[in-house]
Amino acid sequence: MTTDWLTIKAGRDAWLHIQDNGLNADDIGLLLGASGGPKWFVLQGIDRYLFGDFFSQRTQPLDMLGTSAGAWRFASLGQADPVAASDLFCRLYRQQTYSAKPDVREITDEAIKLLHEYVPDAAVNDLLQQDKYRHHWIVTRCRGLTGTNGRRQIAGLLGSAAANAMSRRHLGRFYDRVIMHHPQSTVEFAKGWQDIPTYTVPLSQENFKQALLATGSIPMVLEGVMDIAGAPPGMYRDGGITDYHFDLDFSAVNGLVLYPHFYHQVVPGWFDKSLKWRRTRGKQWPNVILMSPSPEFIASLPYGKIPDRTDFAKLSVEDRFKYWQQAVEHGHRMADQLREWIESGEIRQKVQLWT
Repeated sequence: MTTDWLTIKAGRDAWLHIQDNGLNADDIGLLLGASGGPKWFVLQGIDRYLFGDFFSQRTQPLDMLGTSAGAWRFASLGQADPVAASDLFCRLYRQQTYSAKPDVREITDEAIKLLHEYVPDAAVNDLLQQDKYRHHWIVTRCRGLTGTNGRRQIAGLLGSAAANAMSRRHLGRFYDRVIMHHPQSTVEFAKGWQDIPTYTVPLSQENFKQALLATGSIPMVLEGVMDIAGAPPGMYRDGGITDYHFDLDFSAVNGLVLYPHFYHQVVPGWFDKSLKWRRTRGKQWPNVILMSPSPEFIASLPYGKIPDRTDFAKLSVEDRFKYWQQAVEHGHRMADQLREWIESGEIRQKVQLWT
């Protein structure tokens, strides 16, 4: 019996569509990518398949929405060779090294170095000029103490975490959601997102790298980005603060939402990780297809888990390099299985109704 390395769940509308039509590239209206640091390594094989083969068959522009690592992954799409760009990002990210006790400045400098090698200035121009792949990244504008540094920032984070525990809407007292978007996008899929204050700002040659760096600037780990060009003034940090795995209304998306994810659960915001009762479910996302590693896949990985940021501290550099490379290679099993299921039509039997 063949092991299912991949789990696919779909909201009711998406499930019915797949039963009737299978899954084709032009069915997808929005590609979704979550925060999560090195957790994304298990998805790189799927990214290579989607970026290189599956989406090459599209006839319409594709919208993409990402925060943090999700946004960085998607910056491959629209480059001259998106598969080669994804491989480069994967290699650069896997090979990051720091001193024994790196500070915020050292980690930020490493991120900037990676960014310039992964997305050189010429690639930024290409990404903005092409219209096949429309990038949308969420960055978080921090207000009050959350926009400061040191102990004051910690106080702001604790205050916003306490407010969030009562209601996600209270995050609006501390943060704004800012969607940095492809210059030719009207961001129609985000109409009505006012759970917290939300603004849209077009990407440009001046702010592209600023925004990409900001969406991955984890509080207390990396420095924030001050005053992104063209955006409201202020301190910008990780988009996952407000939208970690997303809890947004996607009913305005023209088509289905494809969500390759590293977890079987969807955690709305950064502060919701410990709030077990706060999860986004299929009944909220009828047009979403969620793809994630199966329990069998996770059990097959070294240490029986997907990579995460604690690996920097828990593993030697040599062991971490080896483990992360193995996680990437194992992820190709999921990609091969996805390709087989889509091309054979077996995806109709494999997709589960997500309730």
